[in-house]
Amino acid sequence: MDDTDALMSIGAFARRVGLAPSALRFYDDCDVLHPAYVDDATGYRYYTPGQEARAVLVRRLREAGMPLTDALAVLDGTRAEALAILEEHARRARETAASAQSAIEELLRDLPGGATRAAVRLGGAELASAVRQVAPAVASASVREEFPVLGCVLIEVEREEVRLVATDRYRLALRALRPFSVEGDPCRFLVGVSELKNIASQAIRLPDISIEVNRQGARFHGAGASRDLPTVDETFPEYRMILDHLPAARHRIITDRTALRQAIAAAGHDGPLTLDADEQHFTLASRGQATSSPAAICTGPPVRIAFDPGVLLPALDAGVGPDVLLEISSPTQPVIVRSADQGSFTTLVMPIRDEPADE
Repeated sequence: MDDTDALMSIGAFARRVGLAPSALRFYDDCDVLHPAYVDDATGYRYYTPGQEARAVLVRRLREAGMPLTDALAVLDGTRAEALAILEEHARRARETAASAQSAIEELLRDLPGGATRAAVRLGGAELASAVRQVAPAVASASVREEFPVLGCVLIEVEREEVRLVATDRYRLALRALRPFSVEGDPCRFLVGVSELKNIASQAIRLPDISIEVNRQGARFHGAGASRDLPTVDETFPEYRMILDHLPAARHRIITDRTALRQAIAAAGHDGPLTLDADEQHFTLASRGQATSSPAAICTGPPVRIAFDPGVLLPALDAGVGPDVLLEISSPTQPVIVRSADQGSFTTLVMPIRDEPADE
């Protein structure tokens, strides 16, 4: 590029347009907003002032909860197409808001009234949200009988971050939280998922909670009350080795999360679900029969991969935002499920063998 003086780093551009750098990287991956220049040596992305208008429009559409497949049509389509999509999205948003308000009101009615090694302060709602997201990855009761540790959630406390991790060997969920404060030494401990859910039901109503960890266990504090948080003396799987050794993604599929979930649910749970992606074509098949073709943005070479619907569906349910991104390295490696709206939550889902339809 000739006008190098006009280039802005991804951080500077992110502040200017009101988007997180992680969101800008996501939009680059999804062909929504490419940087004007990428340094071949460092991989750093740079943007120009001329890209601000598109970036701001992307942000406004995303703040309105619009899926990227629709947002792209608004960004690049005709005025008539954009108007029709915006009006339809507004109608769906009104229906969703009414349904959500009803569900929340029902939940609110049902809500129930040694030396410290580390102490961490967190937002109560943030902790409850993290528990909701990682708990589905805990193993079933039958698996816990053989491997009790898989019925637990790992909590890691570090200086700048608190992580909640759960796995059942076929999926892994990780949510990172930004604490208000951390005192003491970094530590990690295991809590049974049922106990953690009970804590989350209290924390969701509180703006500020704290957890103290000592050699005997942990203790939860909130709204002037305290209770023990029993810990489990087991060895949690080394999940970081899995994350660190994942191959680079060769295929990316982004689609409407709700639409994908509904398509998978409609296909049933009585057999493998196969996903085929080829350029802009994305097809779901159950037992060799195509069931639906949700709108999607697909990048990378053609790919065919199979999942157990009972494993993939909870990973979709645990996400946030209207879109889901599947990052696939190969049909036999764990698939990363993530969204642009929450870079702090990651789910890994193991694919299964793609059996021929006649077997």
